[in-house]
Amino acid sequence: MKPVIGYTLGDQSGIGPEVISAALASGELPEDAEYRLIGKRVELPPGRPNAESAKHAFDHLEQAAHALREGTVDAVVTAPVCKETLHEAGFRWPGQTEFFAERLETDNYAMCLTGKRLTVGLATIHTSLQSVPSLLETEELVRIGTLLKDFCIRKGIMRPRIALAALNPHAGEHGAFGDEDGSIIAPAVERLRAIHPDAAFDGPSVPDCVYRDAVEGNYDAVLAPYHDQGLIPLKLVDFHTAVNVTLGLPRPRLSPDHGTAFNLAGTGKANPSSTIHAFQLAVQMARRR
Repeated sequence: MKPVIGYTLGDQSGIGPEVISAALASGELPEDAEYRLIGKRVELPPGRPNAESAKHAFDHLEQAAHALREGTVDAVVTAPVCKETLHEAGFRWPGQTEFFAERLETDNYAMCLTGKRLTVGLATIHTSLQSVPSLLETEELVRIGTLLKDFCIRKGIMRPRIALAALNPHAGEHGAFGDEDGSIIAPAVERLRAIHPDAAFDGPSVPDCVYRDAVEGNYDAVLAPYHDQGLIPLKLVDFHTAVNVTLGLPRPRLSPDHGTAFNLAGTGKANPSSTIHAFQLAVQMARRR
């Protein structure tokens, strides 16, 4: 049976319809899969997000979640949305990651970004930098590290090498710059090593070196303690190929790792590479369920 990959067009005032269409016409998607539009195409002025574009985007996300829950699709690729107008339309979640987790009734989820050279899991997502130390917990790192290991295996990496990045500069310098790395992250590494002999876990790894090490092939993934620590290096080296994956869902949900780019909407200049990779990975993950 061909895997069925559903897709949404996101906020259709942005570049979502363009990059989706370009991806589908690229000739780079696996031919042994079916690609199915969720929702409908509507004609909206490019570059001008509004209540109507947000309503359609919200409705289509609900339809996508329903399709995943009911199993009428094997995976979903969602085009970018505008959070500001989406929230004005009644969307109460910080982002699509949290929305799909709730709609698919899972508490065991995480955000992961993966590109050609770097894969990053996030221990905390959409929260203030000030709150990060209080949100880091050993068991949460073990939980997300496990999801990240499972994702690597699903990608075909049989014994993944995963680094847990430190929170503080120089991994805390033995407590001189904070004790979170020794008291929270180090125990998580030891626990992950004990329960997952099918993977290799390192850390706490010095954050200003570990991402370079991963790009050079020494690690298959890095678990970052907070959003920007992980996404800055990822977008630096993999901006056009990175894919956002919600780990832990019963069926995969993925999206290109860029926004609506309203300034590019309608110009024909939007790059579909990230969307192409999202479809390719969706098919790969659907096959390995």
